[in-house]
Amino acid sequence: MKPLDAIRQGLIEDGLLGQNAENYGSPDELMLVSAGPVSHLSRFSLLCGPSKRRVIIRQPPKEQLPVARPHSPLAGEIDLATNLPFTFQREIWDGISWKPDVSASSTSLSIGLREICTASNDRFSPHGSENIPFIGPFWAGALSYNLVQMTQPLRLQHPPQEEDLLCVLWEIERCVVHDKESEHFVVLSTDAEWKDRANQCLSNAPLESVTFDVLIGEQPTSNCTDLEHEQIVKSVQSSIIDGQLYQLNYGRSWEGKILSEPWDVFCHSTASNPAPYSGFLHMRDEAFALISASPESLLTTKNGIITTAPIKGTAPRGASEAEELLLREDMISDRKERAEHRMLVDLMRNDVGRISKPNQVWVERFDVEAYAEVQHLVSRIKGRLNDGIDVFDAIENVFPGGSITGCPRTVVCAAIDELEQYPRSFWTGSMGWFDPSTGDSSWNILIRTAELHKNANGWSSRVTAGGGITIESNPKSEVAEAKWKANGLLRSCGWLEDTVPSTPIKHLSIHTLPLENEQLNHEVLTSIHTEDFAKNAVLLIDNLDSFTYNIAHDICGLGHDVNIVSGRDASQQSALEILKLLQPSHVVLGPGPGWPQDSSLTMDFAKLAVCGNTPPLLGICLGHQAIGLAAGLEVVPSPIGPVHGTPVKCLHEGNGLFQGLEDLSMTRYNSLTLMTSDCLGHDNIVIDATDDTKSLVLGLRSTQATVFGVQFHPESVGSQSGVQILSRFLEY
Repeated sequence: MKPLDAIRQGLIEDGLLGQNAENYGSPDELMLVSAGPVSHLSRFSLLCGPSKRRVIIRQPPKEQLPVARPHSPLAGEIDLATNLPFTFQREIWDGISWKPDVSASSTSLSIGLREICTASNDRFSPHGSENIPFIGPFWAGALSYNLVQMTQPLRLQHPPQEEDLLCVLWEIERCVVHDKESEHFVVLSTDAEWKDRANQCLSNAPLESVTFDVLIGEQPTSNCTDLEHEQIVKSVQSSIIDGQLYQLNYGRSWEGKILSEPWDVFCHSTASNPAPYSGFLHMRDEAFALISASPESLLTTKNGIITTAPIKGTAPRGASEAEELLLREDMISDRKERAEHRMLVDLMRNDVGRISKPNQVWVERFDVEAYAEVQHLVSRIKGRLNDGIDVFDAIENVFPGGSITGCPRTVVCAAIDELEQYPRSFWTGSMGWFDPSTGDSSWNILIRTAELHKNANGWSSRVTAGGGITIESNPKSEVAEAKWKANGLLRSCGWLEDTVPSTPIKHLSIHTLPLENEQLNHEVLTSIHTEDFAKNAVLLIDNLDSFTYNIAHDICGLGHDVNIVSGRDASQQSALEILKLLQPSHVVLGPGPGWPQDSSLTMDFAKLAVCGNTPPLLGICLGHQAIGLAAGLEVVPSPIGPVHGTPVKCLHEGNGLFQGLEDLSMTRYNSLTLMTSDCLGHDNIVIDATDDTKSLVLGLRSTQATVFGVQFHPESVGSQSGVQILSRFLEY
């Protein structure tokens, strides 16, 4: 079987790719490589040919996009901002260089891409393989993490430099596709001459991989010491204790000069660390390259279905099968790793739910995926895209991936900026492709990635790796995990002496696990409204939480329309005005970061509710705490400590929302709480559920009004009978 790197070399030598291919397009290079065995992760690889059109997004000048004021998201301060304008510039290759074509200005990533990355009317000739999704020209390239400025409502304190590259996408009219299942190479092109010459090149290509040489260079410098890294973990945990966030992914970098060319670095990376979402990108006019050995899919879209496969939970590979099995079982049973993964699954269900049909989001599979150096917990989440939603909306709503930010999303993205104090650039961004004519796409998350830049002194590289910090993280273990994840690329850059691993390379293997909780996803006629509201629907107050849409989908699945209204919008109407306008059947005060007082609308509703002036009302977590405050109780940091993403026992006697239910374990995301001791003898608040110490209030109700509160997340994948509790509330 002829390897893809040998075919690339043949195309270069024949003047069909690279610097000798100016007659066909630019010398830029892009490869998307599925390394490892064929699986549901790894179906085909893509070698893109010369392109004549590309789209660029750059960081706007500070006059257009001011730097955020100094503030501390870790302490609950958020500089919210929306409608920040960016320029989408399309360029044309004139045979010598890239020249401006047309541009568009937009505050929306989806609108800007939709306007500038237009569909082509050309079609490729039939290629005879259903595994190859391309029917005509498509767009491919990379998105920088710094596009978070467009996908989250915030401004950065440490933004990129003006004119820094945020996105590059090429229109692909010529490519070679490796269909891994059939082991065939297929040339696709709208240019008959290039296609004929490329097919001839394929037939003459050698059967051996091209040799590569990684040179040992000077040691890189890290942006922090191990001790500083440990202190950052502790500062995040302090913020978690204060209720500001649940989980944060911190990135640590190694940077320095390298002696190897980008292609050699990539070849070493794919040979030593094969991964299903690997990629190589080289922009010659920008003296810029990306090398990625990513195991993680951000999203795929096909036939109206969106799929994301988030990774969270990490353990090293073992020296033997027995040791590896032990390490795998330890990871599967580890409370911290499972909580971290559960949080991510709930977060990505929410992101997919923002653009999916009501009640049409589900977890398809749960696996351990083992790679050359590490093994991970991975879930596969699907959603059926809503009417009027396209691939551009899908990219905007799930970018950047939750596994490399944490949750709640907006708060942690701001806190990452505060902690890292340096733009992430393309690390934790995405590389992939989309076809605007079919709506199909596939994008990775740029982890296990090196970013290379060239100047007069040669190439330099930056490798970043990190992990999710939770309340149960061990600071020293977080430091060790970042190093495990970085090691493969540190070797490929020539920064570790053992450039050839002493042990045999371990290839990808997949171990299927049972789903944690089967969830209903039947078709319904109900709807979720965020702008054109419906009367007599359930009103859901969103408090910047990353699980709000999970609640909305569960309510829709129970036969109710849902209106989602922001609880943090300072221009929002009052609770009385909203009640009068929308006449809701029920009100749900949603969860969120921070303290109840941070959401004036939530407190407004809670005060009306305890006086009997609302329809039936349910408070979830922050909403539950708001009810307690409105009734004269005190909200305090939990004396037992925060619990995030972990199902815990919920003791109850079958009253209120718990009527007819047996023993329960419910997933909690909370650092703040109401104490049972404060509720004893209260005039109109009754405790319906507690934790197993009987000191924390997990469920309450009013004796004077139809008002309930729960200090857990009934919509989480880890909550038993959560839907039954929501159903019981909606019966009132």
